[in-house]
Amino acid sequence: MKRRHFLKNAALSGAGVAVGSTLLSCADNDKKVETSVATPTPNSKASLPLVIATWHVKEATAKAWEVLQAGGNALDAVEQGCMVEEANEKGQSVGKGGLPDRDGHVTLDACIMDKHGNCGSVVFLENIVHAVSVARKVMEDTPHVMLAGKGAEQFALEQGFKKENLLTEASKKAWEEWKVNSEYKPIINIENHDTIGMLAIDKNGDISGACTTSGLAYKMHGRVGDSPIIGSGLFVDNEIGACVATGLGEEVVKTVGSFLVVELMRQGKTPQEACEEAISRIVNKPNSNYKDFQVGYIAVNKQGETGSYSIHQWFSMTKYQDGVNEQIQSDFFNKS
Repeated sequence: MKRRHFLKNAALSGAGVAVGSTLLSCADNDKKVETSVATPTPNSKASLPLVIATWHVKEATAKAWEVLQAGGNALDAVEQGCMVEEANEKGQSVGKGGLPDRDGHVTLDACIMDKHGNCGSVVFLENIVHAVSVARKVMEDTPHVMLAGKGAEQFALEQGFKKENLLTEASKKAWEEWKVNSEYKPIINIENHDTIGMLAIDKNGDISGACTTSGLAYKMHGRVGDSPIIGSGLFVDNEIGACVATGLGEEVVKTVGSFLVVELMRQGKTPQEACEEAISRIVNKPNSNYKDFQVGYIAVNKQGETGSYSIHQWFSMTKYQDGVNEQIQSDFFNKS
């Protein structure tokens, strides 16, 4: 099931589902965490290279696989894979054609992280289609990790990116229809977006990841979710593995989920076990209203084992490995 169809069909607790990204509870910060690196059991079935991504994005994973098969590295693969979705005007959740905020502005968030732990991010970026590529330029060509708003746009233009109106006629029409009965406050319902997050391991065994989104549809002007936040929307540790999140971004930021998943793998959990534990941290928080929002994680470890898990049904992962590009439905917590 495509992510947009999931949003339209999965109304939960009378409120619907918001999709963005979530992670670990601050209440757990006082717990001791082992810092030693556990040695996972090698998975004889795992083979490299490997690409995984959130949701049903076979064209994006195919592009990343093409890069890897041609001898490219994992960083190039995740960037070019994410660019496919950023240029997909019909997707309405990433890049050009993304649904706007409440004031009619399409604003983008993205980040990227390489095998060395270097990272770059852009938030609240307008008028540039390929936010993930701007994030990579921030990582490689500046002393900073994150640029925002007009500063990020100015930097992109200086780097040769083309200025372009991202609001397509289809997204403008959807926004105008939403305004008829809109309320100017955050509402968790079907009028929402999510993210494409992608992780890759190249033939050398090196891991990189990227995450890009146009954010929550009809959000308040200036809102930023988890997707461009290193440790929340994305985290890569080339010694251990990587994770990327999708779902309601506010919840992901609160729990620093992608970092949590990688640290759980460091302690010896499989990617699947780590994703499940990270979701449990969300749903077991006091007064959690998890029935009203979705969060999903995908993860990979250094051995090429993968995992995915979400709060509610219909989250999926696209996986390209051994020449097979397939969509895999995620297991989920809320089976009631």
